[in-house]
Amino acid sequence: MSRPRPGSETAKRLRRAPRLALTRQEAAAALGLSINSFERHVQPELRLVRRGKLRLIPVREIERWLAENSDEPLEQLGGR
Repeated sequence: MSRPRPGSETAKRLRRAPRLALTRQEAAAALGLSINSFERHVQPELRLVRRGKLRLIPVREIERWLAENSDEPLEQLGGR
């Protein structure tokens, strides 16, 4: 299968397609982390898709990790 011509309607549709997974570099950037910090502190807790050397992190895994590692709102902790 060949790649669509840049600027073609097919290429434009592909660019608008929602991302279901990110590379490690993209996931680190999305979390505001360096790749080293991401690989050391976050990646070990995520399920990854592995294909050869490629590692993809499903967006839902990043969302799950964020939810599980977020602090409770202060009101729920008995704060003022």
